[in-house]
Amino acid sequence: MSDETRRARPAAQYGPTAEAVAQNVQRLRKARSLSIYQLSALLKQAGRPITPAAVGKIERQQRQVTVDDLATLAVIFGVSPSSLLLPFTKSDQDLVEVSGGGTVSAAEAWAWGQGRRPLRLKPGEEQTQQLEHQLFGVPQWLREPNYLVLRGERDAAQLAEARRKYEFLASIGGASLDRLRQLDPEAFEGD
Repeated sequence: MSDETRRARPAAQYGPTAEAVAQNVQRLRKARSLSIYQLSALLKQAGRPITPAAVGKIERQQRQVTVDDLATLAVIFGVSPSSLLLPFTKSDQDLVEVSGGGTVSAAEAWAWGQGRRPLRLKPGEEQTQQLEHQLFGVPQWLREPNYLVLRGERDAAQLAEARRKYEFLASIGGASLDRLRQLDPEAFEGD
């Protein structure tokens, strides 16, 4: 790459997730009473060497964190990767920015980050989105079918649609039909 091309390249863009990572690395480092030198030594021991100067740059948003760095930092701090990726707020109602997702409540961001639900739910499509989220985003052995159940009053068409989706999910090995019957007996009335 020529010097001219290198100069023309824009600087790395840091979005809201990079900001959250930077703040969380600093927050967790301090909570664990680690200096940047100690954290650097732990990263080296874990097979992801990052110099103390680079740790400081991460905290100042002057250095990007790779996904391997992120996973290693989470292991060192004893937290989940989402604890580094999401803003650490005082209230679940605080508004936070999610890269690619816009502004949502902290509660929505954390439920998404913990794999419990999609980031956003479209009115009228909640059940389908929850089903697809479980089907495509969570291994079968970890799925919690109770997230698939739309609680509250449903008309006959909604109940029939719920049953159809449950039967489909069971047919592809996504959940136990018996367990779904237990969780949402209303959808299976008349069997």
